[in-house]
Amino acid sequence: MPSLSTVIVTFNSAATLPACLEALRAHAPAASGQIVVVDNASHDSTAAIVARDWPAVTLLRMEANLGFAAANNRGIRATTGDRLLLVNPDAEVTPHAVDHLMAALDGDSTVAIAGPRIVDVTGRAELSFGPHISPWAEAWQKLRVRGHEHGWPLIAASVDRDTHRPQYPDWVSGACWLARRAVLEAAGFFDERFFLYTEDVDLCARVRTAGHRVAFVPSAVVRHARGTSRATARAAADLHYRRSQVAFYEKYHPRWAPLLRRYLMLKGALPDTSKQQS
Repeated sequence: MPSLSTVIVTFNSAATLPACLEALRAHAPAASGQIVVVDNASHDSTAAIVARDWPAVTLLRMEANLGFAAANNRGIRATTGDRLLLVNPDAEVTPHAVDHLMAALDGDSTVAIAGPRIVDVTGRAELSFGPHISPWAEAWQKLRVRGHEHGWPLIAASVDRDTHRPQYPDWVSGACWLARRAVLEAAGFFDERFFLYTEDVDLCARVRTAGHRVAFVPSAVVRHARGTSRATARAAADLHYRRSQVAFYEKYHPRWAPLLRRYLMLKGALPDTSKQQS
């Protein structure tokens, strides 16, 4: 049986991390193994809670906020598992969720990353997968997300149907996924130019370019109190989103990048991409 390592990147996550860790303990998969928490220099008691209440968990304390991609890379390199479970601190696995993700990889050698059906605290599914980011794909994804959130009948029905259907999208959300270590290692892990946001889409794209597939596994369910860490530093999160968006277009859509910059400048939202840390 492949060994499993779990990596959780935290930032001011004291309110949600205990429930995340408790869910991992209560619903431990058959291949349960080491858990590493990488704390991105939280200002609250996140690190203290791990050190005090979870002695079996490896705690890596960063001296500064490295961002989601870089902190995940630090955590991954501190593990040894063949399979890597990446979980946000505001996400809780449900019974057998990780086993279903493991089965998706075990049953198909072409699948390198498997993502669960993510639901919010009310049980409503998030649109946690989609097509590779492009101007048209972003517009369509945002329309579907907004329509689903507002209960627009046709869109809500479409999202509900899609989130119950196994499929192979271009990407699945980094809020929770299971991946083959060897494939991520060959891809170079996360691109650290993405401080926060789009790093999951980028890595999925590189994995697919290498000939592997990304799977959405609706039988695996994870509850997600979305945006908890973001709420503690909303302005910084918005800034990092725009920085990552610009970096993503420069990497994948260089012809569109100048138009995106001009659009953001007209909105007064053009970020200074020379500074990546919060």
